[in-house]
Amino acid sequence: MPNKFYITTSIAYVNSKPHIGYALELLQADVLARYHRLVGNEVFFLTGTDEHGAKIAKAAESAGKEPREFTDEISAEFVKLTKKLNISNDDFIRTSDAEKHWPGVFKIWKALKEKGDLYKDTYEGLYCVGHEAFIKKSDLNKDGLCPDHKTEPEKIKEENYFFKLKGYKKDLQKIYEDGHIKIFPETRKNEVLSMLKDSEDISFSRPRKDLKWGIPVPDDDEHTIYVWSDALTNYLSAIGYGKDADWQKWWPADAHVIGKDILRFHAIIWPAMLLSAGLELPKSLAVHGHITVDGEKMSKTVGNIIDPFELVEKYGIDPVRYFLLREIPSTEDGDFSYKKLEDRYNGDLANNLGNLVSRTAKLIETRANGEINFEEKFIDQEAHRKVNEATEAYKKALDSFKLHEALGAVWDLLSYANSFIDLHKPWAADEDSEDLMLTLTTVLGIILNATWFIKPFIPETAEKIFEAFGADLPAEASAQMGDKYETWVGRKFTVQKTEPLFPRISN
Repeated sequence: MPNKFYITTSIAYVNSKPHIGYALELLQADVLARYHRLVGNEVFFLTGTDEHGAKIAKAAESAGKEPREFTDEISAEFVKLTKKLNISNDDFIRTSDAEKHWPGVFKIWKALKEKGDLYKDTYEGLYCVGHEAFIKKSDLNKDGLCPDHKTEPEKIKEENYFFKLKGYKKDLQKIYEDGHIKIFPETRKNEVLSMLKDSEDISFSRPRKDLKWGIPVPDDDEHTIYVWSDALTNYLSAIGYGKDADWQKWWPADAHVIGKDILRFHAIIWPAMLLSAGLELPKSLAVHGHITVDGEKMSKTVGNIIDPFELVEKYGIDPVRYFLLREIPSTEDGDFSYKKLEDRYNGDLANNLGNLVSRTAKLIETRANGEINFEEKFIDQEAHRKVNEATEAYKKALDSFKLHEALGAVWDLLSYANSFIDLHKPWAADEDSEDLMLTLTTVLGIILNATWFIKPFIPETAEKIFEAFGADLPAEASAQMGDKYETWVGRKFTVQKTEPLFPRISN
């Protein structure tokens, strides 16, 4: 019986078209989903769009469109992005979907209310439309502006429903101190514990007269459910919560992949909602940083927003996937530049991986009549140990949400394979010598193992490599995740005519 693995991205806010930062989040979740499928787990991978709130209504108005038309268009762009990046999501949730999403929102609202955790009160404070949240005066910069959006918050006094968040502070503190919800990186845990100290009861609705674009509060048409309590519930509604579907097959989520700017909502508000509703907590939060461009924050004003569609058109899917997953540290901020991308392309993909595959295929073709009968006696033991070491490093990195380190371990292995060829000089060995067969078999084994490792990251390239060596592989090979040369013993591999994987880019 396979284990289940339920993974989500955050749902993208549709006030503007997708940029490279969200592409990174999609890719990170995709790698983990593909990896868990490879090792035999039953996976459900969810992404989608967050479509309600004042910011959306204002963006639609600025575009001269109704909110429904506006959100349909922008959401469609995010669907296109999943296709463009070869994302393997199993579903795409839209919070404006009244049939699929709203029943779950109504159900959890009623659960919170029955618990006595929702109450009406008048609130007066500063509301940042950019954040879709009330913020404190102490959070503003010296000019009285939101430091993130550089806008002055609105002074609002209104009657709202409030959620009794304060009542869950001690429970949440213990949950994080005990590691019941794991946070990657670990350093974010202290940040969450610090946030908890300042947590107060929070607004969970807005007056419907001021915000019509959203989900109405059950049994109270004068109020609209606050965008965050609506949006967070997508992780449940997408798997059937609120309907008769077997949502408990997938819940709790094994991993929420999110950006650092929405940590508070996912680490404090969301678990508190689940505790109130009597539901299990997610197992982990994988928190990534932001992408800068040539050292600067991405900004429409600066004009340095990187369009992921254009990037893929220019460089191809797998080079973009590889660059973002290798160059950007998974849990930290990272920098994008076209030069860095092209350097990674030429150095890592063309010179290392591409060169290794093409030279090995050529050597097998010219020195072994294009075929290798994979025999155990021709496996170099040091190389075997290197593969096993790389396997352990790879798994450890993925389990701790350090995807860039997993790729680093694979590329170290590829460099070793290139050095192994240079050391053993198979072009100079006698055709019938065991040294020749040991060299070719060993290097082919490294390539096949490394190809399993890169399959979650650059899947199209992995398929091309397997095809290049006629690798019609057994199902059990994937479950082993390539940690044993024995996977390939007794099989015959025949080199196929293939194009170069990564033609060099001229600078």
